[in-house]
Amino acid sequence: MAPLSSIESVLPIVTAADSANIARYLPRMAAERPNQVAVVVGAGRNRARKVIYTRLSFAELNLASDRYAWGLAGVGIGRGVRVLLLVPAGLPLISLTFALFKVGAVPIMIDPAMGRQNLAHCIEECAPEAMIGVPRGHLARLAFPRAFRTVRRSVMVGSRAIPLGDVNLSDLSAPLRSPFPIVRVADDDLAAILFTTGSTGVPKGVIYEYGMFEAQIRLLRTLYHIEPGEVEMPAFPLFALFNVALGATSAIPPIDPTRPVACDPAAVIEFMRDQQVTSTFGSPAIWEKVTDYCIAQGVTLPTLRRVLMAGAPVPPHLHERFRRILSPSADTHTPYGATEALPIASASGREVLAAIAERADPTAGTCVGWPAPEATLRIIRISDEPIPTWDESLVLRPYHVGEICVQGPSVTKAYVNRPTSTALAKIGQGRTIWHRMGDLGYLDDLGRLWFYGRKSHRVETATGPLYTEPVELVFNQHPAVFRSALVGLTHAPRTRGASAAIAIAKAHASAIPGQIPIVIVELRPGMTPKTTADRERLFGELRALGAAHAMTAGIDQFMIHPAFPVDIRHNAKIFREQLTVWAEGSR
Repeated sequence: MAPLSSIESVLPIVTAADSANIARYLPRMAAERPNQVAVVVGAGRNRARKVIYTRLSFAELNLASDRYAWGLAGVGIGRGVRVLLLVPAGLPLISLTFALFKVGAVPIMIDPAMGRQNLAHCIEECAPEAMIGVPRGHLARLAFPRAFRTVRRSVMVGSRAIPLGDVNLSDLSAPLRSPFPIVRVADDDLAAILFTTGSTGVPKGVIYEYGMFEAQIRLLRTLYHIEPGEVEMPAFPLFALFNVALGATSAIPPIDPTRPVACDPAAVIEFMRDQQVTSTFGSPAIWEKVTDYCIAQGVTLPTLRRVLMAGAPVPPHLHERFRRILSPSADTHTPYGATEALPIASASGREVLAAIAERADPTAGTCVGWPAPEATLRIIRISDEPIPTWDESLVLRPYHVGEICVQGPSVTKAYVNRPTSTALAKIGQGRTIWHRMGDLGYLDDLGRLWFYGRKSHRVETATGPLYTEPVELVFNQHPAVFRSALVGLTHAPRTRGASAAIAIAKAHASAIPGQIPIVIVELRPGMTPKTTADRERLFGELRALGAAHAMTAGIDQFMIHPAFPVDIRHNAKIFREQLTVWAEGSR
């Protein structure tokens, strides 16, 4: 078979206009922009230590996915088949995902870094009928046979020397005789299963319909004006799928999606300069490291037009740093949402900094902007119970803190095999579904949304509730503090061991009145107190910061943790449940 790079012509394909299949964007771009690079990824270095890049044009990517689509259909992977994808970010993942959409299969996009037991649990819940994976994925199948018991077909991605899988991926890429006829689908047909980060428990599989993907593409185009021909660097692998629909090149960065905070900032900057990146989407944890390097080395990024940061609250200093790094016409943006509904609100860095200056009070929380087009936001009273039917009496007035709720075309309707979780997160209103974000916040009189933290992380003290985001913003002002975490301790017995940890974790599944508020801090490198006197001086300074605000004046207990446990996907969402267990055991 001739290498893809040698193919000079594009086979014509007609895609049904009435189909909602996201795969239709790839042949469209192959026809409109055949020679534009669709995907570029680093493939090692030459003797001069320069990065060697592998590139596929839109024409080549479309042909590769057509070959895989014919191969998949030939082994019985077709419409409605749930396919577990255990393939790392890069060229095979993108072409395979589009091939699966072309045949009408349902890709299950799961993060293998979620932990072995969580991974097994989530796979079992999804009941995949087929799997496509690298050797480690197939080895997981051997280690957890119960989780994979529904798998009837398997494809190996990698060396033939490893005898795993029913067929090797290379066997599916046969010479192409005709374009693959993309399966027609409706807006409400099942498209994919994507997983939450699991920052407040076991990750949940979110059911995506084709119309939801379509709405996300429409919103991204409207909100951020990403133009065809741009070069976008997706630190979240899924964003590469949207780039195809937007006509943008996906420059896959030298960042391990399972360990983004371990990236080499010099290598990331080299990559961005080599590829003339114009747009990027990633976790604030990545940009903490990259912007710190840029400021220290005097590096600027003049080709960047926009930086989208999501996955966790974005600290104001990141917006300020980027103002020194980007060109005057460029800006940062903070799309707010969740796997279940994204994006539902957004703000530019300029807007965020202006809102902070206007309020001049950290206890105001974090401004995440105005509702996105087509999204309707409401704040409802806080409850840990299911709300089966929408009632306008639930809605709170501006500046009243409650749970953020949203409805719109990008809002998902259910979780996979989690009826209890679905009941807790969804509210019906006729044919409309409202999603309860599980986040707290309020709307101001201008209609801007302010984030106050996770509902399950609020601390119900004897004198009233405390919320993580505004409290932590107060203590994050201390120059020695890298980040802080508000937790609520109970009067539980000071027992240790697994049973005690489980009991404490269950106790904090929802807020319990009468909790003792404690702020745990992770300090910046070199700032750890060396003596007891130094420690007490630090805690005294933290108490003084808290005393300046009515919300935090009653907090007088602090602890130092060496390194907060955080989620794998973003390296930014703090596992406060684990910190609570640690604090209870250390009292």
